[in-house]
Amino acid sequence: MSKTVTEIVDRCQALFEDLNFTSAREWKAAEPGRKVVGYMPVYVPREIIHAGGMLPLGILGGGEALEVIHGDAYYQSYICRIPRSTIELAITKRIDFVDGMLFPSICDVIRNLSGMWKLMFPKVYARYFDVPQNYRDDIGGNYYVEELRELKEGLEEVAGRTITDEDIRRSIAVYNENRRLVQEVYDFRTKQPWKAPSWEVYLLMRAGMVLPVEEHTQLMQDYLAAAEAEDRPMKDNCRIILQGSFCEQPPLNLVKSIELAGCYIVDDDYMLVTRWLLGDCPVDGDPLRNLASKFLHESMETAAKYEPDGTRKGQYLVDAVRDRAAEGVIFAAPSFCDPALLDRPMLANALSRADIPHISFKYAENSGQMQPIREQAGTFADTIKLWS
Repeated sequence: MSKTVTEIVDRCQALFEDLNFTSAREWKAAEPGRKVVGYMPVYVPREIIHAGGMLPLGILGGGEALEVIHGDAYYQSYICRIPRSTIELAITKRIDFVDGMLFPSICDVIRNLSGMWKLMFPKVYARYFDVPQNYRDDIGGNYYVEELRELKEGLEEVAGRTITDEDIRRSIAVYNENRRLVQEVYDFRTKQPWKAPSWEVYLLMRAGMVLPVEEHTQLMQDYLAAAEAEDRPMKDNCRIILQGSFCEQPPLNLVKSIELAGCYIVDDDYMLVTRWLLGDCPVDGDPLRNLASKFLHESMETAAKYEPDGTRKGQYLVDAVRDRAAEGVIFAAPSFCDPALLDRPMLANALSRADIPHISFKYAENSGQMQPIREQAGTFADTIKLWS
């Protein structure tokens, strides 16, 4: 039975607001021996977790609804909010059912959080997942294959079973399909952003952080069919790209405020784990080598990933503006996010050289006052419409 956009989005919103991760708890309780492995934002090879029969669970902080009390005692006030709210989730036992936690290479704060996790929860598998900064196959590639192998061995201990190459190949195929659907949703929004408001797309992608990948793939298929059938009016909005929110996620009202200000968001860098690898990963041959090669040569560019060719810094954003027919870029970075804020001047310079309008502001995941952001985004959209 076909579902309406409202039914799909309502379900995604309920998952988004559930700080007890009920759906993941229910998945784990449904069969004896099931395990859940959490991960922080940006990128981890979820295929290996899935290949072990476990549920990869995206932990993206506590959001605006969570009052941080205990977490503030663990971190300074001059860093971003996501580690403090993640600590709050743990201390208040909202994620006490998680059997492992992965901390990808984002920044020093997340690196420190991985060590803190080992001290706080010594019985829970925790790993800082590092990535190469050399992109030669015989150097960075070999290093990364070994990192993946060590990760696989650690996850085998969590799962209590061997993860075979064939298991990983099957999981790669499943995630290839999921990435194709993610790309279809993004392409659909680019072509008809009035039919796929970004706050809906954002919730749809957030659902993929807590649902089994197969279920998320079906959910995206249902959304595309329902959104295409919707009769929604097209507005004379400005087409923009939102950049800088790859780790600590913005409040949902921030996304809504930008759209209410007269902007269609036609691309973003939310939840990059869902589309980090560009295109399908090969399923033949050594699966760990395939994942490593894909990371080195066909993966997203972002502030949390080393860029070996400094002369091309920001070119990917210029290309995205052209590919998505965007008219400008809004840099929206969390306060104290070193990777995003240190990268922004170089990205802004690349946009300026290409004569692409851009503005910037900062937020925290618990930002409450959206009127200034809405006014700034509205003025930016009006300026583009009037004078570009």
